[in-house]
Amino acid sequence: MKRELILILILLIEGSYSYAQRVGSSPEYIKELTSQWKGPRLPDGRPHVPDLVLEKLKNATLEQVWGYMNNRGYRNQVAIDWVILKSGEPMTGRVVTAQFMPSRPDLDSLVRDKGKQEGRSQSGGINIWPIDILTKGDVYVANSHGKIKDGTLIGSSLGNSVYAKTGNGVVFEGSIRDMQELKDTEGFNAWIKGHHPSYIRDLTPTSINAPIKIGDVTVLPGDVLFANDYGVAFIPAHMVEGLVTNSELIGLRDEFERYLLRQNKYPSGQIHGDWSAEIKAEYRKWFLSNAKKTTVTIQQIDDYLVKMKD
Repeated sequence: MKRELILILILLIEGSYSYAQRVGSSPEYIKELTSQWKGPRLPDGRPHVPDLVLEKLKNATLEQVWGYMNNRGYRNQVAIDWVILKSGEPMTGRVVTAQFMPSRPDLDSLVRDKGKQEGRSQSGGINIWPIDILTKGDVYVANSHGKIKDGTLIGSSLGNSVYAKTGNGVVFEGSIRDMQELKDTEGFNAWIKGHHPSYIRDLTPTSINAPIKIGDVTVLPGDVLFANDYGVAFIPAHMVEGLVTNSELIGLRDEFERYLLRQNKYPSGQIHGDWSAEIKAEYRKWFLSNAKKTTVTIQQIDDYLVKMKD
C-alpha cells in the first residue's frame, strides 16, 4: 500500500512538472480556470460564448459593463488609458492570451524546445505562435510589459493575419508597428500602449492561454473582451449573457425615459425615480412597439417591472 502511494505521488509530481514546462495551456487546465461556464466549449477548452451575444455586447457602455461585474464582486476588470487604432469602432470577442517576457538565452532555448514538442511552427519568429491558434470571433490579448521600442508584437502582415483568422483585432500591453498600414486595414482594430517602427526584439512568449495581467486586470483565456473608446473590460464567460440582458434592460429604460422627457407628460422626478403603475403600463406598451430592436423578451420586461417599487 505504501509503495502504491509513493508511486501515485511520483506520477502526480511528474505530471505537475510536465505541465509547468508547457508553453500552451492544455484544454483541461483551461476548463479548470473557467469551470463556472456550463455551455459549449472550443476544442482548446475555452468557453464558446455565442456570436449573437458578442454582437449584442457591442451596444453596451463601459459603465454598464463595469457596474454589472462590480456588483457581483468582480472589481478589477477594467483597464483604461490606451492608444486606440480606430476610434468609434467597438470590439468584442473571446480572449486568447499570451505572455511575453524579456529574453534570456536559457529560457529562450527552453521555450523553443517545448514549442517544438507541442508542434508549434519552427519557421518565422516565435511571436507568431499565439496567432497560429486564433479562430473566428477571438481577440488576441498579450502582455509584453509595456515595451514600445523593439516590443512591436505585430506589424501590418501579422495584423492582417490576425484579422483574417478572427474578424477582430488585438489588445496589447505593448506596441505594434506599421500603424498607418494597420489603420487602413478594414475591420481590424487595436488597443495598445504605443507604436514604433522597430521590429520585435528580445521578447519570448512564455505562456499561451494562461492567466495574464493587463493593466489592473487578471485576464483568463476564454474571458470575453469588451473594448470601446473609453477603455477595455474583461468579462468572465459565465457572466456575459446576463450582462448583455442587463445592459439592454438599462438601455431600454434610458431610451424610454428620454422619450417621456421629450413628451413633457410627467414631472422629471417621476421619470427618473420609481415609476408609478401608470408609467409602468406605458413602458410595457412602448416596449411592445419596439421589441424587434432587442433580444429582451416581454417576460423579462414584466419581471423587471415587478421588481420596481410603485
